[in-house]
Amino acid sequence: MKERLAIVDGIRSPLAKAGGELKDISADDLGAFVTKHIVARNSVDPHEIDEVIFGNVAQPADAANVARVIALKAGLPRNIPAYTVHRNCASGMESISTAANKIFAGEASIILAGGTESMSNIPLLFNREYTSFVSRMMRAKSPLQKARIFMSFRPRFLRPIIGVQQGLTDPVSGMIMGDTAEVLAREFKISRESQDEYALLSHQRAVAAAEQGMLADEIIPIPVGEYKNLLKQDSGPRPDQSAEALAKLKPYFDRHNGTVTVGNACPLTDGAAAVLLMSEKEAKRRKLQPLGYLREYAYASLEPERMGLGPVYATSKLLQKTKTNMSDFEVIELNEAFAAQVIANEIAFDSDAFAKQYLERDSKLGFLDREILNPQGGAIALGHPVGTTGTRITIHVLRELRRTGKNTGLATLCVGGGQGAAFLLEVE
Repeated sequence: MKERLAIVDGIRSPLAKAGGELKDISADDLGAFVTKHIVARNSVDPHEIDEVIFGNVAQPADAANVARVIALKAGLPRNIPAYTVHRNCASGMESISTAANKIFAGEASIILAGGTESMSNIPLLFNREYTSFVSRMMRAKSPLQKARIFMSFRPRFLRPIIGVQQGLTDPVSGMIMGDTAEVLAREFKISRESQDEYALLSHQRAVAAAEQGMLADEIIPIPVGEYKNLLKQDSGPRPDQSAEALAKLKPYFDRHNGTVTVGNACPLTDGAAAVLLMSEKEAKRRKLQPLGYLREYAYASLEPERMGLGPVYATSKLLQKTKTNMSDFEVIELNEAFAAQVIANEIAFDSDAFAKQYLERDSKLGFLDREILNPQGGAIALGHPVGTTGTRITIHVLRELRRTGKNTGLATLCVGGGQGAAFLLEVE
């Protein structure tokens, strides 16, 4: 990037487990909620916004190009174009890096970007047999034809396809994401106990952060339950979580020999986040004090069945582009899709052998210090609304840097299908 991207402001909704407090709010309404608030709390005239870009994974059937629906529902001027980007779990980062490209190409000055996901509302789908049955019934022209087709109906036609399960399954490797975590647990010899230990730490940190108000600056409370209540905090973190409770859970993906459970994996989640973006030069011209800056970004790819290692691949690329070292980062957010995946990255980041074999580097990237890694907990506790998480961790790194008086941070995550994303972020 020829110049830093100014992230003027960034906010998010509380996160709630799928089927929970946000289940009745669609992805477009969640996105519109954060969009309204980020516009209302900043001095930028809505008419000055050149474009709206949102990341989303489970594209709602009733809100095609959900970014445009978000912009209109948020009351933004109708002459502001909008479009949706999709890079699986990195969609919320893709919206920001895409905005950077447009701004530095001179195609826009101010862009509102973000991510939204309602995993509660990912639909059940009809299978092919029932789809064919309905199609034939609709084409039938006589009562006799309809009767004959009707007699061909079988109860199995109504067996649904679970949309969220299909979406979380890689079509190339045939693996659901939890199975890829099991691959890493076996490859890196990660025990069940160490996974549960990490999961417990995530909950403990998230609970402490909520109790101490550390996340209050980034969360905008949202009305729920027909506007009768106000959801002020993430609903996922569990104050009563314990090692004993985690140990009682059975493996979920590999029922016989596995170690990944619903307790040491992230839950399906609803939520949205938004950021207001412009060039650093433009922010200075307007005498704004941005939340922080995106200095550089990188995306990388790897085998789909090892997708959880995406952060080490993308961060390696980022360090090469910026001539920086792991020791330069003072806060690191590495999305917790699975505890096994986080631990595998800890091992890979700190391994000379891994760097030489897979990253074409002479030596390891460096140590991932848990003191600065996900200091307020991560997706195992907070949840992972897939289209939103990339934006959320970007916002959180910047706010945590400001809270602690530090300057340089890393936001990184793994991406279903075998990719990784990494952002180098600064506040000064």
